Amino acid sequence: MLNRTYTEMLKEKDLIFEIFQYARQLAAEIGRDQVYDFSLGNPSVPAPECVNQTITDLVSSMDPLALHGYSPGLGIPEVKADIVRDLNQRYGSSYSPANLLMTAGAAGALAHALRAVSNPGEEIITFAPCFSEYKPYVEGAGLKLTILPADTESFQINFQALTDSLNENVAAVLINSPNNPSGIVYSTDTVRRLASILEEKEKEYGHPIYLISDEPYRDILFKGVDGPYIANLYRNTLTCYSYSKSLSLPGERIGYLAVNPDCAMGDRIIELCPQISRTTGHNGAPALFQRTVALTAGQFADLPVYEENMELLYQTLTEYGYRCVKPGGTFYMFPRSLEPDSIAFCKYAREKYHLMLVPGDIFGCPGHFRIAYCVPTDRVKAALPIFKALAQDYAGC
Repeated sequence: MLNRTYTEMLKEKDLIFEIFQYARQLAAEIGRDQVYDFSLGNPSVPAPECVNQTITDLVSSMDPLALHGYSPGLGIPEVKADIVRDLNQRYGSSYSPANLLMTAGAAGALAHALRAVSNPGEEIITFAPCFSEYKPYVEGAGLKLTILPADTESFQINFQALTDSLNENVAAVLINSPNNPSGIVYSTDTVRRLASILEEKEKEYGHPIYLISDEPYRDILFKGVDGPYIANLYRNTLTCYSYSKSLSLPGERIGYLAVNPDCAMGDRIIELCPQISRTTGHNGAPALFQRTVALTAGQFADLPVYEENMELLYQTLTEYGYRCVKPGGTFYMFPRSLEPDSIAFCKYAREKYHLMLVPGDIFGCPGHFRIAYCVPTDRVKAALPIFKALAQDYAGC
């Protein structure tokens, strides 16, 4: 008999990829220039040339058996040494290679972090708007996910909802900053206040409350934005990172889990990870790309183009009457929809204007929509009259 859990999940469509696939089919029929696709968070700039050159150098210089052979479950030691050296230099942290697990992207890091610091039936708290895949990630680990309502005026943490919801069964709080879908960055004051609340509750409950910080967009931070390195502000932090965005390598699925050196039972957390891998089938990150990201540590794709796109969209859309909290990073923005039903709004935009937007409902925040502006700037410019016509339709109503 087929697994009932996964059979039920078939009913929960991946709306983002559904919209993306529709956009591709429509483009094949009417032409790519007639479709304005802001659905999928896929980087629009190529990996830097140093990545390609590093891969070429590795393939041409290393013994193929050594290059392509199995790597240790926790990651290649010299790779981890290079990565923590870069982390410590950039953030003033004190990681050692023993604090790091190489993973198949941020998703692999989250899979290990969630299982390492909780037991089935315990609770994970996160904040809307949040990445739609958190639900299967958390529930797949046998945990309960509680999504707290958004502070839609700022998209910083809703602290009243947090204090009302914390209880002894909470194993961890899961945050994402810079945030998908809002583009908001949690400020130093926000993170310090969060840390203070968690520290107080740890004392009350007599056990750690871990902070799992999902940070695939950490390096897409806009000029002048206060974006602290979160692990420096709360000792019980597990940082989940991916090179998908910083190096434009989403298809290579390479990242890491970094456990704060001062984290409660931190050494034990890393020790548990190979055992978690045995149950998830993770079994080590790709060896070639472990070496590649280590040798290109501190290098980035052409990330400033995302800020250029953001400024263009934000300034123009607010002139057209859209309401939006200005993003501080990522390549997303999250305006209010022009009618309360954001699913209907996005459907109207798609069907009348071939404008592909994602309704905020799937991020736990109805009444908003996500724009993924990781597209060439000329496509952003081409879409502006379409956004204007859409706004005029609703103004006329």
